[in-house]
Amino acid sequence: MNTPKQRPAIALLLLMTLAVILGGYFTFAAVQGDYGVFRQVQLRAEERALIEQRDALKVQLAEMKNLTLRLSDTYLDLDLLDEQARDVLGYLRADEIVIR
Repeated sequence: MNTPKQRPAIALLLLMTLAVILGGYFTFAAVQGDYGVFRQVQLRAEERALIEQRDALKVQLAEMKNLTLRLSDTYLDLDLLDEQARDVLGYLRADEIVIR
């Protein structure tokens, strides 16, 4: 008579062990899995970094568009032309002194 009573206790113990293992697995997956809490925090941080990088690139693109427009054939900016001639070609005015 003791044998049948021990089997349900072993079955109950196995069932509880299985439930604890499954609960632990799902808890671990919810915290550290591909869609877990830590991954969501990491994705938000990456999103903020990429948004900042995108905004910096937008500013840089606007500056490049402005410089391209100022050097185009339809628009002539004399100050920019003078700056580029001095920088690239090494031109100087007659009244300037170069100190090296």
